[in-house]
Amino acid sequence: MNIYFFYLIISILSLAIALGTYRLLKGPTASDRAVALDALTNITTALLVLIALLSSRFIYLDVALVYAILAFIGVVAIARYLEGGL
Repeated sequence: MNIYFFYLIISILSLAIALGTYRLLKGPTASDRAVALDALTNITTALLVLIALLSSRFIYLDVALVYAILAFIGVVAIARYLEGGL
């Protein structure tokens, strides 16, 4: 693939990180902040996969998988806390 394609993806993900961080900091409710945090973890997982493709070191795919699983567990815990179930 063309290297400029990767630069385009990185710039789009950087914009998504900036917008997600804004929503995380300025979210009017705690549930908005939890959704923004979940979106940021998904974006970070995508960045880890992109780094694995760029560097041809596929150990980063394992790191991305573990990070995604831990992020999912964290979001479920936050949702349970906000719901009052913990």
